[in-house]
Amino acid sequence: MEAVTLAFSADTPPLSILAAAKVAGVNISVDAGALPSGSPPELRLSSGVSLHGVNTLLRYIARVSSLPNLYGTDAIQSGQIDEWLDYATIFSIGSEFENACVYVNDYLSHRTFLVGFNFTISDVAIWTALAGIGQRWESLRKSNKYQNLVRWFNSIAAEHSILNETVAAFVGKRGIGKSPAPSLKSKEHPPKPLTDAVNSNSNSSFEVDLPGAEVGKVCVRFAPEPSGYLHIGHSKAALLNKYFAERYNGRLIVRFDDTNPSKESEEFVDNLLKDIETLGVKYDRVTYTSDYFDDLMAMVEKMIKQGKAYVDDTPREQMQKERMDGVESVCRNNTVEQNFSMWNEMLRGTERGKQCCVRGKLDMKNLNKSLCDPVYYRCNPDPHHRVGSKYKVYPTYDFACPFVDAIEGITHALRSSEYHDRNAQYYRIQDDMELRRVQIYEFSRLNMVYTLLSKRKLLWFVQNGKVDGWDDPRFPTVQGIVRRGLKIEALIQFILQQGASKNLNLMEWDKLWTINKKIIDPVCARHTAVIEQDRVLLTLANGPDKPFVRIIPRHKKYEPAGKKATTFTNKIWLEYTDAASITQGEEVTLMDWGNAIVKEIKKDSNNKIVGLIGELHLEGSVKSTKLKLTWLPDTEELVHLSLVEFDYLIKKKKLEEGEDFLDNLNPVTRKETFALGDSNMRNLKQGEVIQLERKGYYRCDSPFLRNSKPIVLFAIPDGRLQASLNN
Repeated sequence: MEAVTLAFSADTPPLSILAAAKVAGVNISVDAGALPSGSPPELRLSSGVSLHGVNTLLRYIARVSSLPNLYGTDAIQSGQIDEWLDYATIFSIGSEFENACVYVNDYLSHRTFLVGFNFTISDVAIWTALAGIGQRWESLRKSNKYQNLVRWFNSIAAEHSILNETVAAFVGKRGIGKSPAPSLKSKEHPPKPLTDAVNSNSNSSFEVDLPGAEVGKVCVRFAPEPSGYLHIGHSKAALLNKYFAERYNGRLIVRFDDTNPSKESEEFVDNLLKDIETLGVKYDRVTYTSDYFDDLMAMVEKMIKQGKAYVDDTPREQMQKERMDGVESVCRNNTVEQNFSMWNEMLRGTERGKQCCVRGKLDMKNLNKSLCDPVYYRCNPDPHHRVGSKYKVYPTYDFACPFVDAIEGITHALRSSEYHDRNAQYYRIQDDMELRRVQIYEFSRLNMVYTLLSKRKLLWFVQNGKVDGWDDPRFPTVQGIVRRGLKIEALIQFILQQGASKNLNLMEWDKLWTINKKIIDPVCARHTAVIEQDRVLLTLANGPDKPFVRIIPRHKKYEPAGKKATTFTNKIWLEYTDAASITQGEEVTLMDWGNAIVKEIKKDSNNKIVGLIGELHLEGSVKSTKLKLTWLPDTEELVHLSLVEFDYLIKKKKLEEGEDFLDNLNPVTRKETFALGDSNMRNLKQGEVIQLERKGYYRCDSPFLRNSKPIVLFAIPDGRLQASLNN
């Protein structure tokens, strides 16, 4: 067997791969720290071939193992093993850990191994997933709570003692990557950035296959309407389509559902493509429903001739009421000639034509109202962003979607479960069109607390100047949340953790921002800022006569963050709140310098602190002080900062049906605070994420241009409960 090297980031050792290699007798060299933080592990073969991702590497090890049947005895067992490899990641999701234990415990009630009657790579994956948890699993292991699971775990450990050696080397009490191990330094275990999000090493938990799917024959589509920017809800649909296309070695089509010229534009098309690229979604081709306008018109005319559709001039409100009441339109039994006479008026866009629409002749008595003669075509004289004024009639989504899905060879149409009642309509229309049926696969819509996802409502904020645009940091658009400081790998991980569940989700933003923090904290540079208003000067009597500079790391635990220059002077700035917390004679710690004793507190006639006098006491112990203070030197090199915080646009977690969002607007959603920053911040780049010591994480939105213009930094939530700007 050729030489093999396992490369991974030092803070995320792939325990399952390390253990599997030991058990399987596969000799690999280990190169810890060869990859940047959060990167998926990589297996480098001497032939020059590289393999990526936890589950890909596990399958490779199983196939070249000296142990028999490590990847199962047949294709069915291999498929079952794949499902367990995917499932293993659930144990790392804190909120799902106990549920996963319950599931596997019940599953093992009459089993010795997870798959078949032999030890397989799936046993290694689940075993190491549990062992990697650390103390939490060890505590459960000692209890009687999960007897089957513990029996199985102990049996595997006894049979393959080398697993324990691997765990001892890489796992501490708090879990994998969270205690020093040989050549492993990180104390935190940031989530893996899922740039290859659809691979098996993601934190998704897809256990249900696409019904009737065949490898190499699956074709899915992501079909946004170009009437707004991509938001977090659309992202779930895009990533699920990507997942299934890649899982089944199939094709993914991006199709713009451009059937409403009144709302659509090239701006939205361009930005949707930009957002799709940001998500890392690779597609085979881009199409437009407008590519098929002539075919759709031919189809609707054919259906009118066949008596499967008719033209109706019933006023819209009356039509809606009749549909709800199951009352047939007086136009339902028009002759073909009457229908085409009215259809020609629609084609010309006349006043008469604008009063008409084409409806499908389905089933007005059906309790499923989507089948009560839905609208197929409307008259709209507005020019189209692609075809101009060529057409005066446009198909509805209900009519166009089943047609184009069938024509483009889509095998599985992924739709959110909110459209469940329309599935019957979708199939009925395909039947009436005499086209093959496309399999619908449902998933739950992703809803976020305090968030509007309706493009119509988001457009109101844009048009009324309540936000700066579709990329405003208060918006749930991909561009908005990225501008606020969200890393795209955090978004991908968050969405894939929801999987393809059909359960309705109302998700907390805190969970997303917590994932984001674990990604940015280990690598983002540290800087210092002092709120400008009421800042207090501390004069150090024994401070340096002349300023001097030290070069120190921008991140003490992440060398690639670079260096920064810190100036030390005998006069330094403190924030007023810090100055107010000091008592006379108290010893405090000046961060990145040492201790100082505050000898005198100067106040004005209003008892407001206006200055401090102290002495350096650098031999003092930082462990003995209560206050650890950030500070800035009193020099002209400091930069001006604008620190911007944001709040939710609405003040209710969830608007109930019938509630008007305009009645629930937050009065204050943006707060700006001016501050001074260390001189190194002149070099910040737009989009760079930093931590301001003792303040939090920020993304640079506007970098340094000139002294009179402040650097704009957007506050990034960290998952902790934030105080509302309206309190």
